[in-house]
Amino acid sequence: MTTRVRVFFSGTVQGVGFRYAVITVARNFDITGWVRNLSDGRVEVLAEGLEEFLKSFVQEVEYKMSGYVSQKRITWESASGEFVRFAILPTL
Repeated sequence: MTTRVRVFFSGTVQGVGFRYAVITVARNFDITGWVRNLSDGRVEVLAEGLEEFLKSFVQEVEYKMSGYVSQKRITWESASGEFVRFAILPTL
């Protein structure tokens, strides 16, 4: 069943290639959504796909960027099916 995960990463997550790492990891999974920097210094990820893929995706991002992440907040939501690919959005 398709679901949605929203993750807020905190720490030294801007200016270190975090969004590009996220999109590179996303390409390894059958998921859609986006990643963007927030003006408060966090990075937000919104992704849709099978729950098992999303869990693995988040774990892989955490592993790859572990030296930069000090905290993450995960929220599970209902999928909307609105995305066709995984993209980097402008800073909010």
